[in-house]
Order: sequence, then structure tokens, then C-alpha cells
Amino acid sequence: MAVDATLYYGVLADHIVELMPVVYTPTVGAMCLTYDRSMRNHLGMYISYFEHRGRVCSILGNWPFDVDIIVVTDGGRILGLGDLGTNGMGIPIGKIALYVAGGGFHPVHSLPIQLDCGTDRKEYLESPFYLGAKQPRIGKLEHASFLEEFCMAVKDKWPGCLIQFEDFATDRAFPLLQSMQKKCLCFNDDIQGTGSVVLAGFINGMKAQGTPITSSRVVFFGAGSAAVGVATQIVQLMVSEGMSSEDARKNIYMYDAKGLLTITRGGLLPDYSKPFARVDGTPDMSSLVAVVQHVRPHALFGLSGAGPLFTQDVIEAMCDSTDRPLIFPLSNPTSKAEVTAENAYTWSNGKCIFAAGSPFAPVEHNGKKYVPGQGNNVFVFPGIGFGSWAVGSKEVADEFFIEAAKELASYVSADLLEQGRIYPAIADLREISRNVAARTAECAYKMNLATKMPKPENMRQFMADAMYVPAY
Repeated sequence: MAVDATLYYGVLADHIVELMPVVYTPTVGAMCLTYDRSMRNHLGMYISYFEHRGRVCSILGNWPFDVDIIVVTDGGRILGLGDLGTNGMGIPIGKIALYVAGGGFHPVHSLPIQLDCGTDRKEYLESPFYLGAKQPRIGKLEHASFLEEFCMAVKDKWPGCLIQFEDFATDRAFPLLQSMQKKCLCFNDDIQGTGSVVLAGFINGMKAQGTPITSSRVVFFGAGSAAVGVATQIVQLMVSEGMSSEDARKNIYMYDAKGLLTITRGGLLPDYSKPFARVDGTPDMSSLVAVVQHVRPHALFGLSGAGPLFTQDVIEAMCDSTDRPLIFPLSNPTSKAEVTAENAYTWSNGKCIFAAGSPFAPVEHNGKKYVPGQGNNVFVFPGIGFGSWAVGSKEVADEFFIEAAKELASYVSADLLEQGRIYPAIADLREISRNVAARTAECAYKMNLATKMPKPENMRQFMADAMYVPAY
């Protein structure tokens, strides 16, 4: 069945508010769980470690178009749903849809890719419908080698192509990003995009509280790739405000299933989380409410994927620590959120500033209507990606994500901040993406990373002219 791409993306762009929950979270999570039984037509490419390693470059040569943007996953950690193997293909498809409708990439030159690296999910290995190899997930060394081959093959085939890594398991996501960031135009949205969009909400939340950035204390529930990515960018923001990295990290407290991250709690910590382990004599605490009562934080971020674990006593303890606490249950899909909007507003008696990773309906409490924010990565990744690609940046630098957060934060007026609104409307996504792209590009030129010469005189107009518009 032929698909009219212009009509599809025209409808998606014009109705992004209504349709984004359909093409992405929360619907995409449910789709991925059953992707092998509900796929109707082939989209994108499947590249298998078991069949294609050693010849990835020739496999890419089968794609009939030049490619500007690739979203790739190995299905290792899809949202908060775990290892879904090749069923994870729904994620790159959804992200590409948002890159086109919200960010301006041309659909013909946009490519979702699923890497088949095996799966450890028993029900898929035993299912007659599963589309991937019936093989256990490959080891870290084999995975690293395969991903390097893939990235270098993309760079060889399409030198200016942007690669976005999506939903790789935490213990593989960080080494992959570190090894490839300087070698090709790439970034990890779970680590860096999440960090940027949450940072924007954090900037505005501190404005609404009247708390100086350098005085803010933050507790994280979860210590995986997304949590460390957000924490790292908060530290970078504090450093830009004059703090040392060491002092900035002292304002961050990370709590996971084993308790507060400290150097004394026992067990090995992953390398990526070690910088945030407490070394200052903070006592080991095994309950989240105890951590909140001890730290008295200004913000509580949930990035655990563990479901509704921000209980009433936790929310009440947050309100005891600050008048307008930031409550951010950011795990996706909706079923994995650490607290619902209704409970957060009810238990805080309307005091909290709330934003989630998935959409929540407005809440009525004591005769007042509260509109939950959504800290959705779509506010930043299309603009960062488009801006980096459009000026031929040599890399996607860490600084791009800080600039994107500041640009996004600037969209929210003082009146909206007073109402507890810390993110702009999704309806403005195309404009937001254009301006994030322009600010990203300006940063690329400032850092001598941009290769497009001469530099455009009006960067925002340049981005507007370069963006694909779905029209006949």
C-alpha cells in the first residue's frame, strides 16, 4: 500500500498536539511490546550482527536514497520496558516522524534503523512471530565492535549524516557515546536530549521558586543513563554560573533500588555513576523519604522506570523542604511514571510544579485547574539534530545541549511561571525547533565546529528556509 508522505506529515505537523501521543509515547511503548504481531509494512532497515557483521557498509548501499538523519536502536532498553530486541523498531520510526514533522528533516532522507544484536527476553526467543534472530544478546565487546563498524559505515556512505542513538542499555550507551562522539556526528537522546529538556524545566522551576541555580539541591530517583545525563547537565549549568564541578556535584543526590549512592554503601558502582556517589560522609539511607527529609531538596526527578514510587509521604516531605517543589516523574511510558499528576497536585495541595515524561490530563483540585507540564525530549532533539546537520558540524558537542535548554526555557513567560507552567506548548514545536536549531548552529560556529561557509547572516531565517515543509 502506497503512503502519501506529504499528507501524512502535513496532518502530523498541523495536529502535533493530538497526534504526538499516537506516534510516540505512550502509544509507541504498547506498540513495541507487540510489534512482531502487528507490523503491517516494512519501514527503515534491519541490520543483523548475526548476518551482516563485516559487511555493514555494503548493506547500507542497498538503501536507495541519500540519508541526512538516522535514528538507530538495538532494542536493549526500550523506554521503561526493558529488552525488546527487534520489537524496538517502533522507537526509531516514531522518532523519525517527529524529526520530520517537528524538526524539518526531509522524509526521503530520514532513516530508522533497527540493529539486531539478539535478545534475552525469553518470550520473544520462544515466539514463532518474533522477527529477530533467536539468539541471546551479544556481549559488550562484540557489541562495541559492531557499533563502531556501523557508525564508520554510515560516515563513509553519508559523510554529513547525523546518527541519534536511542534506547540502548545503560551499560552500553555510555561507552558507545564516549567512543563515537568525536568520530562522527552523533548523540544519545536518552542521555543528552533528556538532560537538555529537563534542564530547561529545572531552569524555569528555579525561577518560579526564586532559588538561585547554585543554591539548588536535587534528588534523583534512578541512577541510569538518563539520570546521569540530566545530573551531568545540571552540573555543567552550575559550572557556567561560577561553581566548580566538585561543588556542583555536592548539590546532587542519587538514589536507586539499593539506596543512596555513596562510596560506603557496598557493591560496585558503574563508572558512569561514580562521579555522583557521595563522598562527604552523607549517611547511607535505604528509603527515599529519608533522603528527602535529610537533603531538603528543591527538586525531585524520577528516572527509574520503576512505576509509582513517589508516595504521599515523599511528596509531603518535598513540600516541607520548599514552598514550590519541582516534582518530575520522567519515566516512560505513562504506566512507569513515578507519580501521577492527580496524586502530585493532591498530596502537595497544589503547591508542586509538575512535569512528566508522558502526557497527563489537567487536574482540578480545590476549585483550581492545574495543567501538568511535559518534559518531552521532542522540545530539543529535532532542533539540536537539525542545527548540527544544517551547518555541517564536526560533532554534536555537549555545549549544544546547554544552549538548547536555555533557548527552550526562554519560551515561558513570567506569567506562566507564576502559574507553575515551565514548558511551552507543544503546538509551537516547529518554531521552537527552528530557534533551537539556530542557537545550536551559533554555538557550533563559536566552537569552530561548523563547516558550512560562509556563516549565514540570519541564522533563524536560514533554518526556516532549510526546513522541509509538508505541502503540495
